[in-house]
Amino acid sequence: MTIFFDDRPFRIVRTNRLSAAETSSFDHIVDLRLEKLQKKMLTGHVLFLNATATTAIQVIEMLEKALPTEMLSITMATREKAEVEEKIKSIYKVIKAAGGVVVKDGKWLFMFRRKKWDLPKGKLDKGENSKTAAIREIEEETGVKASVRDKICTTWHTYSLNNNRILKRTKWYLFDCIDDSNMQPQAEEQIEKLEWYTQAESKSILINSYSSIRYVIDSLNKIHDSKPQ
Repeated sequence: MTIFFDDRPFRIVRTNRLSAAETSSFDHIVDLRLEKLQKKMLTGHVLFLNATATTAIQVIEMLEKALPTEMLSITMATREKAEVEEKIKSIYKVIKAAGGVVVKDGKWLFMFRRKKWDLPKGKLDKGENSKTAAIREIEEETGVKASVRDKICTTWHTYSLNNNRILKRTKWYLFDCIDDSNMQPQAEEQIEKLEWYTQAESKSILINSYSSIRYVIDSLNKIHDSKPQ
């Protein structure tokens, strides 16, 4: 589970899934069995070992009170991943959304909205499933008709609305373009333009995007690279 707090990732992982290479990339590693959690630990890329549901909530409350400017990412390694994730979800109102990456002739569809490159996505309507919602949102926001090929990943991000703590879950899918003859940015959603980019070309535009969108594209790249050529 990866949650984005103000576009900075907070990951919950199983302890036995951390590789040596991944562990070496952290600025700080803190064993919560040996050290008491303190706000000053939230700097750079930090890994907390032996995390529990209680310590995860404590970190989240610190982030919500005042997000440290020096914090880049948090990873909490635990043997109780499911329990930790359920506890986190219980303190929020969960809103479900879906979106995706549309492919045509080896190029991916991106949108420029609010001065950043983004992907089409939106909230589920009542009674709607994620795949149907993603297809609808893509057509509403871009005018492109698409069909689902594969699941890419799921992202989560937090925000406040009317004094409620919101946790938005977005399921992301890979789509094949069926028809882009009516492609047009949805102005009422502040979408300024739509562009098709290759995997290589997308690297430069994603500099001006969100960490959550880069996470989706990175997940897609891993799927692409793992398939036999």
